[in-house]
Amino acid sequence: MTRRARREAQEQQAQALRAHVLRAQGARAPRPQIQPTPARATQPAATRSATSFEQVVTGALARPVTRVVRATSSVPAGQRIVSRAAVIGTLAAATIAAPFVHGTAESGESPFDVEAPHTGPNVLDLVTQPVERPKTSGAVVRAEAITRPESAASRSLDRSPLPDCDVSALVEGTNGALADHSLCELWQAGEYLRPDAAMSLSALNEAFRASFGREMCLVASYRDLDTQYELKASRGYFAASPGTSMHGWGLAIDLCSKETGDSEVFSWLWANAPSYGWQNPSWAQLGGSKYEPWHWEFVSGVVEKGEWQG
Repeated sequence: MTRRARREAQEQQAQALRAHVLRAQGARAPRPQIQPTPARATQPAATRSATSFEQVVTGALARPVTRVVRATSSVPAGQRIVSRAAVIGTLAAATIAAPFVHGTAESGESPFDVEAPHTGPNVLDLVTQPVERPKTSGAVVRAEAITRPESAASRSLDRSPLPDCDVSALVEGTNGALADHSLCELWQAGEYLRPDAAMSLSALNEAFRASFGREMCLVASYRDLDTQYELKASRGYFAASPGTSMHGWGLAIDLCSKETGDSEVFSWLWANAPSYGWQNPSWAQLGGSKYEPWHWEFVSGVVEKGEWQG
């Protein structure tokens, strides 16, 4: 046999053997039907059998070759990012907050409280708490507030300047004829004023004594009706009409000339006396109807009478 004839015979035998093997495999298992895969859905793994000529010749069975198709999610990309962030946030919160919650359950206190305890009132306490005003000295309980220089002396007293004077006593009587219980004697013997005026003036005198080392000097205070007539007769125009003088109500004083003639003393009185309720009225000042710098009146009492001329 020629070489060509032998090659043709070998090819025929190989074709026959291949056909036999294919028929045997077809009889052993039916061919699977490939189903169409819908778009954007998870595709099952596709298999295919690859049989080479050498496998047929050697008798080796073809192994299925599996091709895995990655599933495609139908969730939009933005939503997947948000979902991942939510999961990460939840894990972080559980990791960080869990120790604090555990510690709080054991101690009963907030884990965010500072170590130093809170002291002092809070904002609500400051807004709602009542305001306590400093107590006013009994010596100036009826003295009204008058606008004068800020250098006015303090009215705080540790003791009563007139322990025997009852500021709550009723003022009874008429001008120049006040009842005895309606008058209090001052530090200067023989000088009297209405209780509230006497107490305020005595407080002023204590401040005066602290500044100058002596008592204030008085020429006059309360004047009875007879004395008013005598002064009117002797002084004429410069004396008030009997029954109308503030001296007759125990609400006025006349200072000695050593008080009015000393500029330092008079300046001190001008600055401090109003804080105790005493003032030189406008009609007695320079340029007024009468110039009487020695005449001072207890303002609240004169206002009460409707006669104040500030």
